[in-house]
Amino acid sequence: MEQALVLRDVRKSFGATKAVDGINLTVPRGALYGVIGPNGAGKTTCIRMIMSILFPDSGELSVLGRRSALQAKDRIGYLPEERGVYRKMKVGAFLIYMAQLKGVSRDEAAARVPRMLESMNLPGTDGKLCEDLSKGMLQRVQFIAAVVHQPDLLILDEPFSGQDPVSVRLLREHIIAEHRRGATVLLSTHVMANAEEMCQHVVMIHQGHKVLDEPVAGLRRQFDRRTIHFEPLDPGADLSRLRAVPGVERVDTVGEGYTVVLVEGTDPAGAIARLAAAVPPARVELARLRLEDVFIRIVSQGATSSEAARALRAGLRAPGAEGAVA
Repeated sequence: MEQALVLRDVRKSFGATKAVDGINLTVPRGALYGVIGPNGAGKTTCIRMIMSILFPDSGELSVLGRRSALQAKDRIGYLPEERGVYRKMKVGAFLIYMAQLKGVSRDEAAARVPRMLESMNLPGTDGKLCEDLSKGMLQRVQFIAAVVHQPDLLILDEPFSGQDPVSVRLLREHIIAEHRRGATVLLSTHVMANAEEMCQHVVMIHQGHKVLDEPVAGLRRQFDRRTIHFEPLDPGADLSRLRAVPGVERVDTVGEGYTVVLVEGTDPAGAIARLAAAVPPARVELARLRLEDVFIRIVSQGATSSEAARALRAGLRAPGAEGAVA
């Protein structure tokens, strides 16, 4: 299969800090990959090297079959983490200009832009100055700028940062539409729930190292499913019966129900049957595998304290932007 991206033993340091330390990555054409990890993991540095904004200290890269993104720039759409537009330009003129830079004719760009603004819930903004739009609206304008030329490769660095829930849903729909159109999509995020819902394949990066490179479907087979959501039919049921079920490690209260965590290696199907026999359930189901949990299990193996795991979870949920060595 032809590859959209290839990174071989890529390394990048900033002084004594190893931002990217021997990353190998292959992204096939037409794939939708998520690059995930906490802030500061090395995700943005990888993307900047792919885009030839930074250059690796060592290793090799290939982008759409070329040795540099600069040789394939008209076929790439890029939404950087640092948002930016020409604030004194009108929205329509800005987007037409960006399309022309990527080889789209002025007439074709002028026809596309109003349709795309409408689809992004920005009707009538083409005549407004960019500086008069809200931050969230400007981010959607910049997304249009990244896809207006219908790129073969779309690279998105934290595209949902600062967006309200409605805008996040809209962006997800458009990213998936770009993928269905045939674009290869590389999506970087520290919010793993976004990758869970969208990506076919995830690459986890931690402290500059790749710690996982797997299809999402394969993760469900690879990692033990140990959590069950349980809601008793009788709210006053004796929950000590659940805790006494063989294979149960602990039972935690969550809202109006309970989370049952199984001992590692316990068959979840058998455990569900035993739980239902012990306490009649109104609802009992196996919890959905969360990439956050997978990541924590991988990078905190061998830890003697849960403090590191808690710090990692906080990093994955923090809204802050990544820095220069992100």
